[in-house]
Amino acid sequence: MKTVKSFLLFQVRADLTLARLTAVAFACLGASLPVQAQSPSIVVASTTSTEQSGLFSVLLPEFKKASGIEVKVVALGTGQAIDMGRRGDADVLFVHDKVAEEKVVAEGFAVKRLEVMYNDFVLVGPATDPLKVKGSDVVEALKKIAAANGAFISRGDKSGTHAAELRFWKIADLAEKQGNGYRSCGCGMGPALNMASSSNAYALTDRGTWLNFKNRGELKVLVEGDQRLFNQYGVMLVNPAKHPHVKATEGQKFVDWVTSAAGQGAIVSYKIGGEQLFFPNAVK
Repeated sequence: MKTVKSFLLFQVRADLTLARLTAVAFACLGASLPVQAQSPSIVVASTTSTEQSGLFSVLLPEFKKASGIEVKVVALGTGQAIDMGRRGDADVLFVHDKVAEEKVVAEGFAVKRLEVMYNDFVLVGPATDPLKVKGSDVVEALKKIAAANGAFISRGDKSGTHAAELRFWKIADLAEKQGNGYRSCGCGMGPALNMASSSNAYALTDRGTWLNFKNRGELKVLVEGDQRLFNQYGVMLVNPAKHPHVKATEGQKFVDWVTSAAGQGAIVSYKIGGEQLFFPNAVK
């Protein structure tokens, strides 16, 4: 019996020794493997226009080169992007609806709104312009479309472009009387333009997305130059006091860079066919 107990004790000690040696071996192996350092990253909730215009394909590599920070963009309508900020699901907001932007700052969900760049909205429609809307008065154009029950594609997605369109209908006193040809797609700018192209309908779009849009069909710009078509973009850090997990240091670096001489220069450099899409106007 004593012999059996001695053998079992010896076996237990051997097993423990083997386990310790195995653990040490794995620890040494792990120490010898190279550690893959992950780049810091932030989430920027932005508009479909900044993405679909192609601007971010130029802007973000330049920012990463300057800062080492990766930017993950979630492109939505401005209203949805701002809601992401309210929930703390983004670190930075890059949007274009000044009224909504100032509201989210006043509510304390964003730290400070800074103007970063602008372009303009344009009204596009069939090249034949059957409703004779061509000109520089967007409100008069909408009145003609509504009176004729003309085909009009609205984004209907609470985006900055949609908010601007609703303002123009309201100025025309047609907020609930856009005509039987009015269609709301609840979609981004690209899909809305695809619908307008396939049905030869009128639509309001930001110029940046229009210049980068390939499936134009018979559509062309019919109304431009109205001062009311001015389209301002703002950038804001989501408030870490509301959402402590927000990457405030990295997010602020993006805000600072895009409003700096380097960031503003990158915006100027983005052109399609020699035409500049956005015009920087940050004020430090």
